[in-house]
Amino acid sequence: MLLKRLQLALIHTAVAMTLVPINSTLNRVMIFDLGVSKTLFTLLAIFPYLLSPIQVAIGSFSDRHPILGYRRTPYILAGLLLCVIGVAVSPQIAMLISQNFTLGIIAGILAFGAWGMGYNLSAVSYLSLASELSGEKGRGKTIATMFTLMVIGLIATGITLSRLVPAFDPATLQRAFLIVAASALTLGLLGLFRLEPYVSLSASSGKEGQRGAETYTVKQMTAAITENRVAKIFFIYLLLLLAAILGQDVLLEPFAAQAFGMTLEQTSRIVSITNTFTLIAFIVAGMLDGRVKKKYIAQSGNLGALFGFLTIVLSGLTASTTAFYLGITLLGFGIGISTIANLSLMFDLTVPEKVGLYIGAWGFSNGLSRLVGLLMAGVVADVATALTGDPLHGYLVVFGIEALMLLTAAIMLYRIDVAAFQKQAHEPSFTDKVAVVAD
Repeated sequence: MLLKRLQLALIHTAVAMTLVPINSTLNRVMIFDLGVSKTLFTLLAIFPYLLSPIQVAIGSFSDRHPILGYRRTPYILAGLLLCVIGVAVSPQIAMLISQNFTLGIIAGILAFGAWGMGYNLSAVSYLSLASELSGEKGRGKTIATMFTLMVIGLIATGITLSRLVPAFDPATLQRAFLIVAASALTLGLLGLFRLEPYVSLSASSGKEGQRGAETYTVKQMTAAITENRVAKIFFIYLLLLLAAILGQDVLLEPFAAQAFGMTLEQTSRIVSITNTFTLIAFIVAGMLDGRVKKKYIAQSGNLGALFGFLTIVLSGLTASTTAFYLGITLLGFGIGISTIANLSLMFDLTVPEKVGLYIGAWGFSNGLSRLVGLLMAGVVADVATALTGDPLHGYLVVFGIEALMLLTAAIMLYRIDVAAFQKQAHEPSFTDKVAVVAD
């Protein structure tokens, strides 16, 4: 099982690596160096997450319909290829927007759309596969392995980008992005090799027949979440939490350039710094697992990220780089603790016979969170800048709002009861309610 955990971690790392160049380098180049508005960049960045509802359908469909004897592998492979293509062409999109705005926007929608579709295809599939291969008792170790290796990959990617692109240059930028894309593809293919057990056609047909009653429409699957009180609360909790945490992705590097005059090389290293402390947090979370309640661990991470945002706001007000680095340290550590605890909680909020359904739903919440967080970040930052006449204040307003969102999520966490979720999810009347709503 250790080998399979490592392979799952390689796939998770490969997909995550394709996001780093966009959210830690391209955002800085387009917003600060090319002068593209934050709203425009975030509109392109959120476009992929408009496709996130498809995760629910993919999760349920792949549960019942193997392709060439595999339930998850074909979707993971297709998603990985789209992610790689999206990141490989993104530097050309940035240049094209500055030269031919209309054509650049059209090409940008296609490129970011390709990455987004790839993310949705792969994420729900490899998370479902991780849950199936690990079993209930092994999920915690699988999560820890996947996210630890992913963070190491993100740190390495951030350091590599900072060295490959010390200053803005189109040709250098393109070469660096191609190197990241090729590396991600290689890692992903290694992870997929003989990972998923083959399902024979006869066994597949038998299982499809057994699962015939589990054929859900998107409307039915949505109802399955909204009809369960705990699932609904957890969905909103994830939305607020992840929107706050992920919304800063596109603003942190241009903020550092604006507030402290950091170079492209310096801002590209921010992702490595935050993820280093995220990795440390993973180790701490692993040590606490089983000894401290998951809710307490999650809450400590939520509050750590909250204080991180507040410290970053303080750094902008006082022009203190020391406070800034302290802030991103707290943010990275808080995100790490929160990620491990909340993912473990997410796996608890599933039922064995509907793994694809619930993992798809939480994946949808993740995608929607990115959409809300990124859109809020870009639009609010531009509006605040227009009202105050100071770009720095635009960033600070966004970070302050994200801190408030984390505070709200922290309060909601106390209302999430795994036992109550499991009880309602298994009630026969619950399925009947879903059918009635669907009809």
